[in-house]
Amino acid sequence: MQLLVKSLLLLLAGLVFFAIAGVVATWAPDKTVAQLQARWAPPPSQFVTIDGVQVHLRDEGPRDDPLPVVLIHGTSDSLHTWDGWAEVLVRQHRVIRFDLPGFGLTGPNHDDDYSTAYYVKFVAAVLDRLGVRRCVLVGNSLGGQVAWEAALEMPQRVQQLVLVDAGGYPLQPTTVPLAFTLARSHVARWMLEYVLPRGLVQAGLRNVYGDPSKVSPQLVDRYYDMALRSGNRRALGYRFDAGLSGDTARIKTLALPVLVMWGGRDHLIPLQFGQRFARDIAGARLVVFEDLGHLPQQEDPLRTVTEFQKFLGSRPPN
Repeated sequence: MQLLVKSLLLLLAGLVFFAIAGVVATWAPDKTVAQLQARWAPPPSQFVTIDGVQVHLRDEGPRDDPLPVVLIHGTSDSLHTWDGWAEVLVRQHRVIRFDLPGFGLTGPNHDDDYSTAYYVKFVAAVLDRLGVRRCVLVGNSLGGQVAWEAALEMPQRVQQLVLVDAGGYPLQPTTVPLAFTLARSHVARWMLEYVLPRGLVQAGLRNVYGDPSKVSPQLVDRYYDMALRSGNRRALGYRFDAGLSGDTARIKTLALPVLVMWGGRDHLIPLQFGQRFARDIAGARLVVFEDLGHLPQQEDPLRTVTEFQKFLGSRPPN
């Protein structure tokens, strides 16, 4: 009996030791913007106060462009997801991109409101601040839902719309990154505010790429650092609490040129939803990249931006 008790105590001590060692190994305190800025916000990045939030944004290209391109990222992402597109587009277009509140270097807002309605108002405030009267609005994932809802709220302002693996319909994912699953659990999200295994971030990226081998250490660095920006991990939980679908009946009322771009290997928002957008929006054009995943603009910037340029070229003269 004493031997059994001793063995159980040793086992318990071993489990406690490894649990503590695991916490120590994955302990990840928040980082300040000042700590992250040198690497992730060099020029042309700027910080602009909008509704009391210091917004990280980039505004590049010719200022006389009558129809700027506005790029909106998705959940747990940042303006950097559009780096490849911006590099090409700024040669001829004014290109505006920013970190949504709760993500990237912008960080959380003051009211913990991460509803789509809030983000639509935020986009309008950014456009007001930058003096943009009309634009082409492009959004990926959550940013896609924000984009189509913004187009409905600001029909005179949004002249063309591009939905890249966009959200909005009730989700039916085939696989979900573990980090997103944990963020929906109140207990797990509390733990993730203090510990964040780098491998969790890497696994999440590999999950949303069509070709996981394209996920480089440098890419993981960026997403890991953005997650550690003070307040972002807490904000992610509130974002999921706000819901992931919109008033989909209104999608059918969109009346503007629309391009729907989708990764054929998107397991988070599968292709069937891209096909549904194309059916529900009169005149919408669907382009599918069979080998790409949920972030086609990042996984293959050149091929995807080329299709976007074709769409821009098809618009009637101003």
